[in-house]
Amino acid sequence: MNSRPVSERPYLSIGEVLGLLLEEFPDITISKIRFLESQGLIVPERTSSGYRKFYDEDVERLKFILREQRENFLPLRVIKDRLETPPEGIDRPAEASHPSRSRGPRREVIVDRQPKRPAPPDPSDSLGRLPTYNRNEIIDLSGLTSEALAELEGYGLIAPKADGRPVGSTSLYDEHDLAIAEVARGFVEAGFDVRHLKAWKTAAEREAGLFEQRVLPVVRRRSPDAKGEADRLLDELTDLGGRLRAILVTRALGSLREPR
Repeated sequence: MNSRPVSERPYLSIGEVLGLLLEEFPDITISKIRFLESQGLIVPERTSSGYRKFYDEDVERLKFILREQRENFLPLRVIKDRLETPPEGIDRPAEASHPSRSRGPRREVIVDRQPKRPAPPDPSDSLGRLPTYNRNEIIDLSGLTSEALAELEGYGLIAPKADGRPVGSTSLYDEHDLAIAEVARGFVEAGFDVRHLKAWKTAAEREAGLFEQRVLPVVRRRSPDAKGEADRLLDELTDLGGRLRAILVTRALGSLREPR
């Protein structure tokens, strides 16, 4: 478990990278970043718990890939070749040189930038893991007040779990709870009440219900590749849902933005 505040970490989580990229690439999603990793275009480090760690070089590499796709409509195999052997006049982003990989003295990487919206580590990576954070840790890591955390619990956005011990048992929280707490802190700082966030929970549950209707028949197949197919389908649907949601919100708020 990483107990250091986000501002002191020498690396970014996948969610924080997403927040940095959204302004230039509004259709980028966590699923897209994971897909680029699966194709070997980026190779982020991992924490001991399995979370991705992105450094400056990783972010620049991602920007290069996304710009090549958007501006030159290049397939990934061509972009991968350009990353390895760029044509004349094309600057290749530097290879990632992470502190833990360096054989020389450890270099200090200062991350003095925060995404416009708080973004925790990719919560989908923690599916199936046991809850590991106690109440004080959730408050310290997320920056929420104890009162705001209690409100999140009251509205069902965060669901603490009993640790299973009969004597002196305490509530424990998982990565999903921490993720929601971090995002909730951003909304509170922007002037929203915690009760307003219930709308996102309701919308998410409806969206999940639609996806479940499509994916359950795949899961129930008695074939060795059913689970993998279901996971891929869920990733695709989650990606599509996120993109559609972002487009609809952007269009609805268009009148509030300066024309470009």
